[in-house]
This record gives sequence, C-alpha cells and structure tokens, in this order.
Amino acid sequence: MPRMLDVSDEVRAEIGDEEADRLLAGESAPGSYDCTSCRTPGDPGQERTSTVLFVGDETAVLAFAHATCLPSQVVQVTEQQLQGAVRAIGGDTAAPAPANVTPEQAVLGVTSGLVLISGELHPALVVEPTAPVARPGSLGAGDDFLPLLIEQGFMPLTELSAVPPALHGWSVLLAAGQLHAVLQPNPNGGRPVAWWQAHQPLQVTDGWRSAANKHQQVLMFAAPVGSIGRQPREDLLRDALDKAAANGKLVAAALPLAGI
Repeated sequence: MPRMLDVSDEVRAEIGDEEADRLLAGESAPGSYDCTSCRTPGDPGQERTSTVLFVGDETAVLAFAHATCLPSQVVQVTEQQLQGAVRAIGGDTAAPAPANVTPEQAVLGVTSGLVLISGELHPALVVEPTAPVARPGSLGAGDDFLPLLIEQGFMPLTELSAVPPALHGWSVLLAAGQLHAVLQPNPNGGRPVAWWQAHQPLQVTDGWRSAANKHQQVLMFAAPVGSIGRQPREDLLRDALDKAAANGKLVAAALPLAGI
C-alpha cells in the first residue's frame, strides 16, 4: 500500500531520488512510528506523514512526524544534538549557551512554562541573561539586550493581555519531544541559525508539548538580567512576567514551531 508520505524537495536533494522514491512507494517507510515532534504514534498508511532529516556534522538521521506537527524539512543540528534526538534523552534542565550577540561572560537562561492569556494556555519560553548584554563592538557597560531584540522584531509589552504578534523568520526547534534551539534568520541567507542552543536537549512537560502542537507556535518572552529569576512554579513565573512588563522590561514574540 502506498504510504501517505511527504518528501520535500530539500529532503529529496539530501537523500537522493532513489531513496526518496523507495520511501514514497512504501518500500523503506516504517509501518508505524513515534512522531519526532509530539512523540505519539503515527501510521504513514493511515495519515499524512512528513519526512524530517536531521543533519549533523558527520551523520544524518531520517525521522518521521505527523504532517500536522511538522512539515517535511531538513534540520541542521550539531552532532551532539543529533545523538540526543536519536536517543530522546535529556535532563530536566538545559545548560544555557552563549548567544551570538552577548559578551563572553553573559549566557542565556531559558525557562519553559505555560502562560494563560485570554483564558487559554500557551507554551512559553522565558529568556533572561545572567549578565548585562552590550551591543557588539560597544565599550560601554550598558545593557542593550532588549533594544537588540526589538531591532529584530520583538515587541515591548506593558501587560500580558494578548498573544504577541508572530515574528517571521524565527522559530523554535522541538525535536524528539524536546527543546533543542531557538532559530533566527541567517544574515547570509540560507538555513536559519541558532540564536540560542541547548547544550543538552531540554525536557518539556507533556502539557507544554501538547500546547505547542495545538498552537503550532511558542511565545518567547525576554527580560534583562535580574528581572525574572529562576521561578520554581508557573504561577510565580507569571507573576514575575507581569511585574517585568509593568516595569517596561519585557519583550515578546510568537515563534512558529520548527518553522524552517
């Protein structure tokens, strides 16, 4: 029986016409799979299924996802991330990685949680540096973290009363049911590049993953160092976000899920 597989031109170019045709004919497609995004079972004989090719530094792995979760695409990851996605192993926290706009001493702390807006729960990422972020090339001691994000299209918030607008070109990479990176447009064109990248895939709750798949986007909130802190509960995280917004220290955007 032919499989209801979607093999994008980008994936076909990577795996070759012969392998792509074998997949579409059902010769090498799985009878069933666990979706690489939501981790629930899928059947390419019964529902539309996307082929997702993870390409590392030395190896590549072909995975499958519900077409409603992810489009067929090629995802560039580090070799370490690739192995993490294959094993689907991750700790409760992710070691933050330096952003390309931060000085060496500043790293980005990322917290995931559900945020209630207009009576509906939305998956959110809260980003806060561990030190002030200076503008590249600047010799001053000021904190330009929010101005830099506003220049990228993030919107300042004074209250969390509505979902922030979508930011074109940015996306959140959720693979093997875990958070891997926040991607931004490549200034040189081509595939997006990592703005933030987890040293180890970040485990998210089932509720967060379900909300992300429902909305097909993640709300990203960012605040300067010392504005949010590491809150142990989502209600305390929400209180900290409301306070930061009221103080004019919060920007946000809605980022598509794996919108490469």
